[in-house]
Amino acid sequence: MRNPFFYVLLLVLVVLDAWLLANPNLIGRVGVFLFEYDYISTFPRALGTVAGVTAVALLLGGAARRFFKRPIAIILLAMLTIAGLIWLVQSVGQFTTGVYKLTGAGFKAGAMLLPGLVVLVFGKTFYDALTQNRGIR
Repeated sequence: MRNPFFYVLLLVLVVLDAWLLANPNLIGRVGVFLFEYDYISTFPRALGTVAGVTAVALLLGGAARRFFKRPIAIILLAMLTIAGLIWLVQSVGQFTTGVYKLTGAGFKAGAMLLPGLVVLVFGKTFYDALTQNRGIR
């Protein structure tokens, strides 16, 4: 853990995202109920979901840096970052149009923050792989 500030910031963003996802407005609550989004229906479940997705991103990024040679790790991390950016763009598009735009600003922000966290994790790991030799084979 070279930069504890990053992990503290990540923890704060994970808790914020879980709170935003667990507290939609009335239309959002109806949507969560109708579409059976049980994984975000309460704060503990949303926290587990967001923390789990973020933990998987951290593990994937760390494994890419640790187990692959530098050029392969950089390519893999670039692809993961691009995949995260695609997910972020899709989420922004989905939650700013149609019925989802009625679910409340907080819920929409939480739904867009989750792929943003993934991009943040993969982007930081990618940047670290580009600028540092430590931790890469």
